[in-house]
Amino acid sequence: MSLERFIEQAISPWMSQEGPDSDIVLSSRIRLARNISVYQFPTVANNEECKEIIQLFEHRFESQSFDPVGNFELLKMSELQPIEKRVLVEKHLISPHLAEEANFGACLLSENEEVSIMINEEDHIRIQCLYPGFQLSEALHVANELDDWIEDSIDYAFDEKRGYLTSCPTNVGTGLRASVMMHLPALTLTQQMNRIIPAINQLGLVVRGIYGEGSEALGNIFQISNQMTLGKSEDDIVEDLKSVVHQLIVQERAARDTLLKTSSIQLEDRVYRSFGVLAHSRIIESKEAARCLSDVRLGIDLGFIKNVSRNILNELMILTQPGFLQKYAGGALRPNERDVRRATLIRERLILENSNSPDEKEAK
Repeated sequence: MSLERFIEQAISPWMSQEGPDSDIVLSSRIRLARNISVYQFPTVANNEECKEIIQLFEHRFESQSFDPVGNFELLKMSELQPIEKRVLVEKHLISPHLAEEANFGACLLSENEEVSIMINEEDHIRIQCLYPGFQLSEALHVANELDDWIEDSIDYAFDEKRGYLTSCPTNVGTGLRASVMMHLPALTLTQQMNRIIPAINQLGLVVRGIYGEGSEALGNIFQISNQMTLGKSEDDIVEDLKSVVHQLIVQERAARDTLLKTSSIQLEDRVYRSFGVLAHSRIIESKEAARCLSDVRLGIDLGFIKNVSRNILNELMILTQPGFLQKYAGGALRPNERDVRRATLIRERLILENSNSPDEKEAK
């Protein structure tokens, strides 16, 4: 399979789009946790109950259409290969926890992959909506409509005082997790993130890495999300997060301006050195690749690098993960083989980008 065709098939359609403030906010996500009243929570449910829940979703929702995301397809974890599940995790369509539920987990996935409904994860139902750029309100609107659509057929576990009941007490109430994925290289380079993260935590929000809890902020990509789910409405939770994200956007842009004014030549040198590493390396580890991709994306945003798509960071941060590398290779790879394959894929992607640029086409 050619790289171009692989990218078209591998990358979710929403990933190739740009949304508001997409120079800094890569994506917005809303996740709602729900449980079915007549079943025990997945953490204590027996195998038969878990099977029944999957069958319930298979019969009522698979191949059903929900505007504006289209039809849903049911993916059973027991029917997927380990590499396939890893790819779904790397695309943020399922959680690592669900991928481990080999026999009793499933996912309803929309055609455009903006919506995934995880079944028998920590809760019976986890509705997730993903949007490009800074679109938390839009994602919440679709998630609420989808929530109502499901509730027409299913009786949720709900308490008048406590709200939606969940396996983990930290999700009780709204069951809402709102998050944004942000690229903050200038705040990191100016060492401001060290003081910003504790300040954000004091506001009841949490800062994590690219794959959520327990993951690193590879490539200067940070996930900002709410911690509180009880005592506030969904709209208030989202508005609080939006307010903090707005401030981070302003601070990141100010930090970029400062770097341009005080260290322009050093910054440009850093960007082009990283571009050279990506364009010519034969072996590259994931951390180095993430750092260089972050530098190049910053260089594109600041106008140092022309004719390279801003979305290249979104694409390559996913395509160079272990699951995707092995899928593209057609089989399992040892760590050192993945480093070689990662370098090759990045070089090929940059060559493909150059061949598709307007200047290159005009020259031909």
